[in-house]
Amino acid sequence: MRAALIVEHGSRDNVVVGEYPKPEAGAGEVLVRVKAVSLNHLDIFVRRGIPGRTLELPHISGGDVSGVVAEIGEGVTNVQPGDRVLIDPHISNKGALGEDTTGGLAEYVAVPASNLIPLPDEISFEDAAALPIAYGTAWRMLITRGKLQANETILILGASGGVGNAAVLIAKLAGAKVIAAAGSDDKAQRLKELGADYVINYNTSDFSKEVWTITGKKGADVVVDYTGKATWPKSIKATRFGGRILTCGATTGFEATTDLRYVWVREISIIGSNGWAPEDLHTLLDLVQSGKIKPVIDRVLPLEEIREAHRLIEEREFFGKILITP
Repeated sequence: MRAALIVEHGSRDNVVVGEYPKPEAGAGEVLVRVKAVSLNHLDIFVRRGIPGRTLELPHISGGDVSGVVAEIGEGVTNVQPGDRVLIDPHISNKGALGEDTTGGLAEYVAVPASNLIPLPDEISFEDAAALPIAYGTAWRMLITRGKLQANETILILGASGGVGNAAVLIAKLAGAKVIAAAGSDDKAQRLKELGADYVINYNTSDFSKEVWTITGKKGADVVVDYTGKATWPKSIKATRFGGRILTCGATTGFEATTDLRYVWVREISIIGSNGWAPEDLHTLLDLVQSGKIKPVIDRVLPLEEIREAHRLIEEREFFGKILITP
């Protein structure tokens, strides 16, 4: 089968499209014919090489996968060949699909049958594949962990990416007032069109001062910062007394400086969030099916353009999700 293969850790030149043995559905497993795969920053990290993590090369990344059941293994009863499905990327006792195990950037992928979620005909493969990692992470971070409430003011950094777009849509659905920050005026304008109440270009403005002005010198009730090192000090300053900072990652570095004076004087809560739960994906599919959420997709590319997809993500030349159709 054709697949996007990481043949060596490092630059995107090390990702090549080639032939790879077609997997088989073992006992309790299902072989899925891949229809759409959504890329994440995680795919970049896997390609570059994650410290302390050893992968057998060549490796296939890609955790956000939708498709059609092609074959079922022994003992599988919850799906049948021909069923449309979304894959939950968290593989029990094995780790993350595409990170710890062989992923979906290929024509076929084999996964445990328990990881399959029925995909209604009304939802496209592309919309479904956009959901798990980005939208699932955003839902858990804002709703389950962050307890975001109607009429609260939330600042979302990195709002033009997959998790950021999802956070904007989910925050608006929750009835919050959204301040969305991005790195260009064009992206800021698109966030406004997406529903953000206020937008900030953090490359031309000090976002903490802008938030202070927007909120009448009170600060945001909730700040979403998964950028990390580059933005963390200002995120703390942008948070109001009794406010909450939510984080699910650190794309610019983990060693972020924390001025503890602001944390104790303002009684700020710093809340970590990691991944999603299966019920979150079911909830998101229901919201997409009912039209309450429409995943933001920047573009859909063929497998042969996998390097271009990596480039777009690394150089931040995208708005929403980038998908691959093997």
